[in-house]
Amino acid sequence: MVKKNAALLDGTSQLLVVFNEASGQDLAVLVPMEKRNGKWQAIAPPMQAGIGRKGFAAPDAKREGDNHSPTGCFELGQLFCYAKNVDTRVPFIQTTPEDKWIDDPSSSDYNQYIRGTTQAKSYERLLLKGNDYRYCMVIEYNTYPVVKGNGSAIFLHLSEFDTINSSSGCVVLLQKDMEKLLKWMNPESNPSILMGTEKVLMAGLKKLK
Repeated sequence: MVKKNAALLDGTSQLLVVFNEASGQDLAVLVPMEKRNGKWQAIAPPMQAGIGRKGFAAPDAKREGDNHSPTGCFELGQLFCYAKNVDTRVPFIQTTPEDKWIDDPSSSDYNQYIRGTTQAKSYERLLLKGNDYRYCMVIEYNTYPVVKGNGSAIFLHLSEFDTINSSSGCVVLLQKDMEKLLKWMNPESNPSILMGTEKVLMAGLKKLK
């Protein structure tokens, strides 16, 4: 799968590959990989992951509120954490009650992070009572540029419970697995995520979105 999409991975040497067998499945496998001496190698056993309740969208087909996870290759962006100290080299923002991610397609702040007040009609609070966003990392889907209605707030974050649950479109991990990944990630390696069904990824994605 990585070889078939090598053209999308220039400048990246750390990669999360998230895939499953069928587009309707809400569970997937995540394999962390690193490029060493020009070759991609898995650096840990596969991890179980949750994805959108309706599985992966077809390439370029993800839309706001469709309960699909996007298919594609995306950089991993801003990390938000509840704690002040986290065992990671990735720069992070300690989350406050004022932190929001806008999911209102009519807002000028659509699919953007806002701290403080907003005129948006709807948004995700990044500081929750539950564990979900204890570690919350932006998957840079529909960010450069933002296309209104194509989907927002796609994160790599924690499962709500001690078992994997599905999501509205995010990639969900157990806390122990997320902490392993955060300890391993190196910002200089441009960590990215490749995600989709096995069939689609094996066919090769056409372009980086």
